[in-house]
Amino acid sequence: MTAAAELHNHHRDVTGGWLRPAVFGVMDGLVSNAALLAGVVGAGASTTVAAVTGLAGLAAGAFSMATGEYTSVASQRELTQAEIEIERREIRRNPQAEKRELALVYEARGLTPELAKQVADQLHHDEEVAWRVHAREELGVDPDDLPSPWTAAGSSFAAFAVGALIPVLPFLFGFSSLLIAVVLTGVALFVTGAMVAKLTTRSPLFGGARQLILGAAAAVVTYGIGALVGAALT
Repeated sequence: MTAAAELHNHHRDVTGGWLRPAVFGVMDGLVSNAALLAGVVGAGASTTVAAVTGLAGLAAGAFSMATGEYTSVASQRELTQAEIEIERREIRRNPQAEKRELALVYEARGLTPELAKQVADQLHHDEEVAWRVHAREELGVDPDDLPSPWTAAGSSFAAFAVGALIPVLPFLFGFSSLLIAVVLTGVALFVTGAMVAKLTTRSPLFGGARQLILGAAAAVVTYGIGALVGAALT
């Protein structure tokens, strides 16, 4: 029974801050660079120009994604830490009011008023325990497991670079047809969407098809815009 309980309680890390930027990064890399290449090829760009454009889009996008993820996660972390510090000060300044506040939280969750008060009193015996509990119950965050901005930035950078490299690969090897890049990108979008869906216990077919449709729509629109602008300029 103990082994079964341990197996049942083993969960994947869902708060480390890597999954969202990694998924967003690889999808953004695939879609944005494929759409960018579709636009310039639609405008009549040569193989060399398409390759340089794709590499420039990869570098610019990867650094932009990493910078944005780092700044957003760091700002969120700093805001959370500031709110936690406010909570710590309130516990020192007015512990009785904070005890009552915590007891009300437990009452709302189904405990009797007497038991809720006992639990709150017990937790407030240690200030370090108290402020951590208040952070979890009132702010909805785990102060010992806040997302890392470096993890988010690194995941986003690497994932975007990998995703953005796939559409440009055919042009780097001298192929001039956009069709090869489109096929590679479509396969990558479907596989990535299916893998993410499987990770989140969703239908792989639905996840893959959803990403493929969204990516294809972006590429078609940008190709059309590129063709129109290219025709107008020439």
